[in-house]
Amino acid sequence: MFDSGIGGLTVARAVSRLLPHEQLIYFGDTAHLPYGDKSTAAIQAYSVKICDLLLKQQCKVILIACNSASAAAYELVREYVGSKARVLNVIDPIVAHVGKAYAGRAVGLIGTKQTVNSNVYKKKLDDLDAGVQLHALATPLLAPMIEEGFFNNSVSDNIIQNYLTNPALDSIEALVLACTHYPMIKEQITQFYEGKVEVLDASDAVATHAQAYLEEHNLAARPAKKPPTHQFYVSDFTRSFEESTRIFFGQEVHLEHYPLWE
Repeated sequence: MFDSGIGGLTVARAVSRLLPHEQLIYFGDTAHLPYGDKSTAAIQAYSVKICDLLLKQQCKVILIACNSASAAAYELVREYVGSKARVLNVIDPIVAHVGKAYAGRAVGLIGTKQTVNSNVYKKKLDDLDAGVQLHALATPLLAPMIEEGFFNNSVSDNIIQNYLTNPALDSIEALVLACTHYPMIKEQITQFYEGKVEVLDASDAVATHAQAYLEEHNLAARPAKKPPTHQFYVSDFTRSFEESTRIFFGQEVHLEHYPLWE
């Protein structure tokens, strides 16, 4: 699986908890984060180069653990990878959940400029014809804020409050965290709403979808005596990424440096 940085670790953690026998190979494109303010063409180019590495590692499934890349590059990656691996994204599972659970209701969404401007969530929800009224707001400061370790403090509280009081999010019953970084600030967002708005973290829905997909296609790993050894690659080594990875997985993690372009 891959993401622009540490955000996709929220998905990786959920997948590893639900599928403890699967080996994870994670690529954090730290040299190019955040993806949210990059062009579609740039994200597609990064995604294809990352997939080359993941295919060399003989991955059976490539999970795009990033909303911006899922919006910009999913179809291209699927075509590029062809029959060499299956490709999943982080958007479809949460769209399916929202369509079922919030039919005919108003739902908010926060994400990067790339994700929000792509309109991909609205298009997919409209295709379900469930009557969900989507209120989307780009929140471009949140991902870099989280990458720099600014969460669970007064700085992040102020930025979060500034975004969530935007009139675009008035009268919503649920809020989709449409960036895999945002679960790291889910508690702060939940506290802001004081239980009046359900905050939807896509990582659990994505993990459940991945489990169902592997089982349906007979791709699930068989239980082994030893737990699998996960591998973590970064395009640019950062101490904060190493620390965040260690915290997320509760163990020391060895990061391998793999620049996308020499």
